[in-house]
Amino acid sequence: MMSSLIESGITIDVNRKKIKNMYLRVYLSEGRVVLSCPWHVSEGKIRTFIRERIQWVKKHLEKRKNQVQKEELRYVTGDELRVWGLSRSLMVYETSKTQRIISVSEEEIMMFVKGKSTPEKRKQIMEDWYRSQLKEMIRVFISKWEPLMGVKVREFGVKKMKTRWGTCNIRDRRIWLNLELAKLDVNCLECVVVHEMVHLLERHHSDRFYRLMDQFLPDWTERERLLCFTGFQSC
Repeated sequence: MMSSLIESGITIDVNRKKIKNMYLRVYLSEGRVVLSCPWHVSEGKIRTFIRERIQWVKKHLEKRKNQVQKEELRYVTGDELRVWGLSRSLMVYETSKTQRIISVSEEEIMMFVKGKSTPEKRKQIMEDWYRSQLKEMIRVFISKWEPLMGVKVREFGVKKMKTRWGTCNIRDRRIWLNLELAKLDVNCLECVVVHEMVHLLERHHSDRFYRLMDQFLPDWTERERLLCFTGFQSC
């Protein structure tokens, strides 16, 4: 059930649902603030929770304002891109051969493109590289957690998602992960992979689901807190 309230001049959507804890998210792409909470929590507790975090909300809304003012990435030398949680400088070189990402160091990303390559083409090259890196790490984590959890993932994929970090098709035992995860700390990716795999044991976000998360990944709440900074959620 969705309602809204105003705190410190900021409209906050309140989404009551069957969850264990309260979560506050800022959706930077929309400039929208959403608080998810259990059904039984009173408005007083909700407002206290928000007030304790209102400076964090304001900070991220200001961040969005500044981002909107910046030009969209053109994927040229000097652009800053994130890989596994770290910022790296993009270096673009012309080539007559295959257009691709040739190497990534701790400080820079080297991209080789043809002379008349468009920003859209360079963006696609970067996204293809992100996808390949993400798939490689997803395989590592699935192989790690399948024997520990006693479940089998039949298939996984990577795609762009607007509001979620991952989804799980329980019947087909298939999980999908958000392409944006390649930009975050690898511990965030592991948290989402485990979250989706737990759904193969427990369909709903029930008490049992959270007990299983505590059992398999005791620090999952800290990892999800990092994920909340960008506004998406696991399902």
